[in-house]
Amino acid sequence: MATWEQFEQEAPRLAAAVQARFTAARHHVLATVRRDGSPRVSGTEVSFYGPDLTIGSMRGAVKARDLQRDGRFAVHANPGDASMAGGDAKVAGRAVEARPADVAAYADQTAHPTTDFHLFRLDLSEVVLTSIDESGEFLVIETWRPGVPVRRVERR
Repeated sequence: MATWEQFEQEAPRLAAAVQARFTAARHHVLATVRRDGSPRVSGTEVSFYGPDLTIGSMRGAVKARDLQRDGRFAVHANPGDASMAGGDAKVAGRAVEARPADVAAYADQTAHPTTDFHLFRLDLSEVVLTSIDESGEFLVIETWRPGVPVRRVERR
């Protein structure tokens, strides 16, 4: 698992492209694991905070309870206008809930109006950016995993 900062250090060009996708829109799709093992998808917002990529949740929300029980997650960045401009970004790994003191610091530094929410730091196990090459002829899939060089696959 890795922080966002480690990802940036290991794959700066890919990290910039993925961050651009996550900052291009406010709302994204979070996948969590329900108690019975089936997937749940929920809307979410992400924040780049310190060395981490984070998500928040209203206190007691089912997505927060899912992550508290089983931290596995995937977040798919809002794909935008369907043009594939900038690519299609996804991150996956384990969410770790922040301690109350860290929630308070986050709220203070980001001018969040309350500390009555869940905050999760996202430990990354995989980042994927799928895009169309400059010629428009093939799909480019770039995958990063901690400690491993970016893998690039082209598909026609």
